Amino acid sequence: MIYLMRHGLDDERYVGGFSDVSLIDEGIEQVKNNRIKLTSLNIKRIISSDIKRARETTGIVNEVLGLPIEYDKRFRELDKGLLTGMEVMKAKEEYPEFFDDVKITDKYPQGEAMIDLYKRVIDIIPYLSTLNDTLIVTHRGVINMLYYILEEVELDMNKKRFNVDHASIHELDLKVKKIRRIY
Repeated sequence: MIYLMRHGLDDERYVGGFSDVSLIDEGIEQVKNNRIKLTSLNIKRIISSDIKRARETTGIVNEVLGLPIEYDKRFRELDKGLLTGMEVMKAKEEYPEFFDDVKITDKYPQGEAMIDLYKRVIDIIPYLSTLNDTLIVTHRGVINMLYYILEEVELDMNKKRFNVDHASIHELDLKVKKIRRIY
């Protein structure tokens, strides 16, 4: 079985993507509250996105799991290019087209479009199928893409469709092509 955990809450005054924004106190607490639930699962290793908020989440989780960790850039969030790490208010002024009526094919300047993230996740499914007893600490975008793919839902820009909250935990069973939130 593979388990996916979204990182805890970070400072949302800044555009995420590949940004190096840290978890805030609330995000740290979210991870601490959910990490105990991971101890009841059969997890033997952790793979984490190499982005700071995922690395921090992994560190907090691993205080109780004490497992080998591998950092893998394939599990990064959508690359928001020039907007990455920018204050949201400034980004809305400079790039308003990326905040209203964005389409899955709209590519962030020097970054990706949602369809690119979707294709990137499709490309890692063969790798995921080789994993077992693994926790992957990643981002809402990656987890959402797995829901879109496995549930055969047409890709759109609805970030909240699959209930991938901060520090939520999802179970992925590729043998039966199912993903579901468990915590």
